[in-house]
Amino acid sequence: MLADSHCHLNYKGLVEDQPAVLARARARGVTAMLNIATRESEWDAVLATAEREPDVWATVGIHPHEADQHSHIDTAKLVERAAHPRVVGIGESGLDYYYEHSDRERQQASFRAHIAACRDTGLPLIVHTRDAEDDTAAILADEMGKGAYPGVIHCFTASRAFADTALDLGFYISISGIVTFKNAVDLQATARDLPVERLLVETDAPFLAPVPHRGKPGEPAFVADTLAFVAKLRGDDPTMLAERTAQNFHALFAKTRA
Repeated sequence: MLADSHCHLNYKGLVEDQPAVLARARARGVTAMLNIATRESEWDAVLATAEREPDVWATVGIHPHEADQHSHIDTAKLVERAAHPRVVGIGESGLDYYYEHSDRERQQASFRAHIAACRDTGLPLIVHTRDAEDDTAAILADEMGKGAYPGVIHCFTASRAFADTALDLGFYISISGIVTFKNAVDLQATARDLPVERLLVETDAPFLAPVPHRGKPGEPAFVADTLAFVAKLRGDDPTMLAERTAQNFHALFAKTRA
């Protein structure tokens, strides 16, 4: 029992042979996959995969890189598309100041629109943050003051202080294959100490393939390798941790239980 809480099954590297990708994941015990949208043009394809595959669910959202090109995507549009029974989350959204592909104020406005959609629908927010810890934390806290909403920090690579802030706000934290990299010492220390009831694992496939698959396109099957590494890091039984993180996935993305 394993859940890949964040993958991109319709991205190049996976979509060309999606049935085989899904078969390999299932063969390694993956029972749930969340197929993440990053731009409006992907929404229909991401949703179609979730409609076709009973163990795949979908999100609707706009990545911060795409914020400048999607000023027309507001809370109402997100809420409308999120009504579909296979859409279980809003995002990924957030702030990315590393590449600056979109204006910072536009990213922030888009982020707040996504959070408002989470409040309106009750669906969890999938947060992307890179080189933007302070602004991300400030917006999450400010919006939480307007009304509670659930969420997850995906592909966590931020500081321990940011992890504590996210946990204090009630968020889950999702660990990707980056944790297996030799230079990820700080992330490994954080992953070791995260409360098990707030822990998720993911691939972010086709990106960030974990050891021993570095250099290959990532795929959901590899979440088993990340899980095994995290279990060893924490001194946890791998079967227990796999089941617990899968339970956490279905607790956060409650619509998957419908």
